[in-house]
Amino acid sequence: MYAIVEIAGQQFKIEKDQKIFVHRLNAEEGAKVEFNQVLLVDNDGKVQIGKPTVSGAKVSATVLTHLKGDKVLVFKKKRRKGYQKLNGHRQYLTRIEINNIEA
Repeated sequence: MYAIVEIAGQQFKIEKDQKIFVHRLNAEEGAKVEFNQVLLVDNDGKVQIGKPTVSGAKVSATVLTHLKGDKVLVFKKKRRKGYQKLNGHRQYLTRIEINNIEA
């Protein structure tokens, strides 16, 4: 069984007991969170597609930890102009574990 769910503005294909990284959530470590924006549910070949969401479906998860992602370097250059700019960025992430998918 899997589902496609929208979490913090991004869509994820998730299964039970899967651990994923999402954008930072406003929840403490160890807290239970629920997501109601379920777009699709596949239960052993029986597919439910939402219009836009599947009614009555929800996904429950546990917040494992908050962390920062790997550094991404953004380098800009314009040739023959002497212009160079280097910026670094680290995204704030939350690692969650999917506990249950209810359809």
